[in-house]
Amino acid sequence: MILADALSRRYGDRLAIREVSFKARPGEILGFLGPNGAGKTTTMRILTGFLAPTSGRASVADFDVVDQPLEAKRRLGYLPETLPLYDDLTAREYLGFVARLKGVDRRKIGDAIDRAMTLCGITDVADRLIRNLSRGYRQRVGLAQAIVHDPPVLILDEPTSAMDPRQIVEIRNVIKGLRGSHTIILSTHILPEATAVCDRVIIINEGRVVAVDTYEQLAARLRRSEKTLVRVARPDGRLTGRLAALRGAVHVTPGEGTGEVIVEAGLGADLREEIARTVVEAGAGLLELRPLAMSLEDVFLRLVTHEEAAEAPRA
Repeated sequence: MILADALSRRYGDRLAIREVSFKARPGEILGFLGPNGAGKTTTMRILTGFLAPTSGRASVADFDVVDQPLEAKRRLGYLPETLPLYDDLTAREYLGFVARLKGVDRRKIGDAIDRAMTLCGITDVADRLIRNLSRGYRQRVGLAQAIVHDPPVLILDEPTSAMDPRQIVEIRNVIKGLRGSHTIILSTHILPEATAVCDRVIIINEGRVVAVDTYEQLAARLRRSEKTLVRVARPDGRLTGRLAALRGAVHVTPGEGTGEVIVEAGLGADLREEIARTVVEAGAGLLELRPLAMSLEDVFLRLVTHEEAAEAPRA
């Protein structure tokens, strides 16, 4: 549904993106991650037809964004980083204006507006001027304009920006509800959001794609050891020494909470049984024992700081 094939964009002597390639499969949510200035916005502007690539090609729903821009845009909903709102209109008036621009059948405009407002939770502010809405509600109106014509493809740049925690959860649920019937590229700085919502992630750094995969596969590929968190009721220094003496243990460090210890072993080693036995024999009171997986934040930081760039798959 979305294809980027060796996209490059040059500004004078500077390459903003270099041979960026990936595919978004029909019905999936694809997270687009990278540090500021990595090339995310440039790539999304090319995919949406706002910017032409210096080289390479891109298509939306099999329509080339340069050669067939109108056909591509008819099948696309876009929420840019800077919201395209008109402050002198009410939310309902604005969505009606956008629906007409996007070619929604006049007989269906009312239903399209009601559907978009319900999905985005703005029915209670439908008749208020946009200039009088909070930043969170303005963001919701921006999302509603992206989906008012029910496009098969959505490109969302920071869709939960400026929202409070409750609103973030609600909009995440809206986006997850669009999975399957829509193909979505979601740019976000909130890494737990990508973990919660996205089927796969793209990580871009310095204008190049350094990884495209599921979070689970990236974490499995990049982890260097097996870590187990142990939480006990009666911690003491002797327990740490006993755990460090276990065969296969390579490092033992305190955890973030009182009574927590992290036992690190080589890849493939499972020390949980030995750890549990040691804690019980020490009379420390075993409260918790669980493996620690790499977080998406760990994966992201490792890739963008080049610690594992040579091992990361190229799109």
